[in-house]
Amino acid sequence: MPPKKKPVVTILVPMYNEELVLPLLFDELNRVTGGIKDCDFVYLFVDDGSKDASVSIVKNYASQDSRVRYLALSRNFGKEKALLAGFDHVDSDAVIVIDADLQDPPELIPEMIALWKQGYQDVYAKRINRRGETWLKKVTSTMYYRLLQTTTRIEIQPDTGDFRLLDRACIDALKQFRETERNTKALFSWIGFRKYAIEYDRAPRAAGKTKFNYFRLFNLAIDGLTSFTTTPLRVAGVLGFLVSLIAFIYLLQVIIKNIIYGPDVSGYPSTMATILFLGGVQLMSLGIIGEYIGKIFNETKNRPTYLVGENNLNTEPARGSRKK
Repeated sequence: MPPKKKPVVTILVPMYNEELVLPLLFDELNRVTGGIKDCDFVYLFVDDGSKDASVSIVKNYASQDSRVRYLALSRNFGKEKALLAGFDHVDSDAVIVIDADLQDPPELIPEMIALWKQGYQDVYAKRINRRGETWLKKVTSTMYYRLLQTTTRIEIQPDTGDFRLLDRACIDALKQFRETERNTKALFSWIGFRKYAIEYDRAPRAAGKTKFNYFRLFNLAIDGLTSFTTTPLRVAGVLGFLVSLIAFIYLLQVIIKNIIYGPDVSGYPSTMATILFLGGVQLMSLGIIGEYIGKIFNETKNRPTYLVGENNLNTEPARGSRKK
């Protein structure tokens, strides 16, 4: 009887300008995977248009270790699209997504694999402590997850990032989502499957600097809300109805007052305040509608989600095209 084939697990690492931390990451991954004898591993690095020596470092490791694969995008498309590129090129039984900065500990990989073998299809890491992050980032992150959970019927895992193990069924499901405005964390929740949470303390970056400032995080939050739920449009509609109702009641009051007491030329400040308030509500509503129209515009152009510059994969790389 031939020996049972070991399952293959791909460790997917999206990266952007991570030259300082990559040697540390390789050491940690080799140390952890070296102790797991019942699985074979592949390291897949997806470079999102780095401007430093990140790709050269990975190429050097690839020349020494046949498990190391790399996929360099033609430019910076953003982490969400880099993740899609990775999923498109994963051909293993499972994938573990981990950032290159070592804030998420590779030591959890053996536990993830053990739970996967018990039948769980999405084993995700939940942060209970986030060292190295400002209180403002922690508070705004908590508020964002609560807002996203409130505005959708899908159960969103709070304090959870991309660090997780996904079964082949989850990978195949995520590959079907080809939209350009992506919120992968929400998609992890949307696809369902059997999930299990592992709690851990998130460490500061091992080296280098974070690529996400508050402006980029704000844009990411707006993209996440508008690409995953239509609640902002409903809020704008309800707000418009309430303002119209209040304006109508105020108009009846003015008419009745003029009938009883005669015309009154006073009230200029209140009139200006009303006009400015209504104008602000209208502009806000138009802005929300504009966000959705902009996303429709981007989707109708049907451009590839990403483009591959170079790789060392055995198969011809997909170009991120939409599935018909």
